[in-house]
Amino acid sequence: MKMHLAAVVSILALSAPAAAKDVPVYPGARADAGVAADLKKQMKIDGTFYRTSDSVAKVSGFYRQHLKELGAGNDKGATFTGDKEMVTVQNPWMDMNSGKVQNDTLISIVPQKR
Repeated sequence: MKMHLAAVVSILALSAPAAAKDVPVYPGARADAGVAADLKKQMKIDGTFYRTSDSVAKVSGFYRQHLKELGAGNDKGATFTGDKEMVTVQNPWMDMNSGKVQNDTLISIVPQKR
């Protein structure tokens, strides 16, 4: 699970610097500065990370209205692209700091390198 989050986020970030948001934040999602700090420290990924108790299907439905989906998502995760940023939605996911599996939905918004 740890490798899954790391692989998805690192593929998206590609060492790009943080940029202004061009994608909407899922309504009601709360920012998680701890996840952002852990990924920046451990993987050099600048991004914003949000959590919600809503399902991957519900969150993915929201992003399908605003962004292009990359590949076919499933009940565990999906990936979307905007003009400057990419979004991943996943549940479950592993907190890199504690090593514990989290069972809420993580929304990662990271700049994409062009």
